[in-house]
Amino acid sequence: MAQGRRVERVAALIRREVSELLLSGIKDERVSHGMVSITHVEVAGDLQHCKIFVSVYGSSDDQQQALAGLRSASAFVKGELGRRLKMRRTPEVVFVLDRGLEQGTTVLSLLNKLEAERQHKGDPAGDGAALGD
Repeated sequence: MAQGRRVERVAALIRREVSELLLSGIKDERVSHGMVSITHVEVAGDLQHCKIFVSVYGSSDDQQQALAGLRSASAFVKGELGRRLKMRRTPEVVFVLDRGLEQGTTVLSLLNKLEAERQHKGDPAGDGAALGD
């Protein structure tokens, strides 16, 4: 159980430090093409590997450019993590595009569109009545 807490603590520290690096440390212009935020960090139980899930607000091209910039900066990020966290062995860093927010926004947009169509057509199902009543 202590192992799981340690991994969670390391993941939280990595998230904090990489967030700071996104603001001031990573100089690659591709990273600034879209608004980049860290959504989740997964650290392997042996602390050897780390997946950093990022969300990039912008066009598909902005997302790909930002991800390419992050991937090329991964060695720099690993070095900074090692220096800042003072770990015996710093995990290998891999950046992964998290499409969860994008998919959630798409679903919300579709639901809003359906609701607008219901109200436009005067569909009684849109009045809050429970199904099967």
